[in-house]
Amino acid sequence: MDVTSFLLYCFIVTFTPGPINIVIFSTVHNLGAKKALEYAYGATVAFGLLLVISALLNTVLINIIPKILFVMQIIGSLYMFYLAYQTYKMDTSKPTATITGTFMSGFLLQFLNPKAVIFTMTVIPSFILPHYTVVSAVIIGVIVITFIGFLAFHTWVLFGAIFKKFLQKQSKIVNAMLALFLAYSAVMIWL
Repeated sequence: MDVTSFLLYCFIVTFTPGPINIVIFSTVHNLGAKKALEYAYGATVAFGLLLVISALLNTVLINIIPKILFVMQIIGSLYMFYLAYQTYKMDTSKPTATITGTFMSGFLLQFLNPKAVIFTMTVIPSFILPHYTVVSAVIIGVIVITFIGFLAFHTWVLFGAIFKKFLQKQSKIVNAMLALFLAYSAVMIWL
């Protein structure tokens, strides 16, 4: 397994702006860090649950239909290229909407978050299952990915104000670099 590509993919997808991170960021500014942390805890639990569901589903599918791995790798790499394009053209100057910062709202929104759902359904078959099918290895992968998501959500809470100013000033450079890293991760699935 190419650990560098795996970690780059996980960090970029979880740390870049998406529905959950934007809501966390907005909650910090509108309701404070305490409410944003509550929301982030709900999002983290749901993210971990999505990964567990994905691991179970993908492990069963790979044993029943071995060719599904190839299809999921294609979907995963196409999704990474799509994210790279979206990241590159992202406009961070648009205002964000506010939402109540509760554990339950963070938990539920994660299941409606297409970025999280697609990521969790593609990361395991793209990076872990081609190399490790032992249950303990898959569990470790889920724990590592969930922890990376936890770090991402809490980074948005703790450094929201700093990120906003930096992204507004250097958004094109930051977006271009993140897009290149995502594209690199997509290519490395096949090498």
